[in-house]
Amino acid sequence: MTKDQQHPQEKRDREIVERLLRETPSNYNRAELARLRIRYAGFPGAREIQRNLDLVLQQWRLTEEELFEITRQLHTEGKAYQRGSDSPNQEDWS
Repeated sequence: MTKDQQHPQEKRDREIVERLLRETPSNYNRAELARLRIRYAGFPGAREIQRNLDLVLQQWRLTEEELFEITRQLHTEGKAYQRGSDSPNQEDWS
């Protein structure tokens, strides 16, 4: 059995996921959820984050396919990470 790993961004990502669990869907929040779904897809660890990402999708009544479709469109239109009062000043895709 493979031992779970700890992702280097796990602490910061956990805070983002906790925020997503409390907030409603917005363009920025959808982009953040999609980014984290991609980051943790197939990652051998961070099980709580992965479960909570699933929970956010359920709360927002979205499938992963629908989420990715929405965020592809947002990125195409340049609206995914528009600066707003509730969005940080940088993207972190690492």
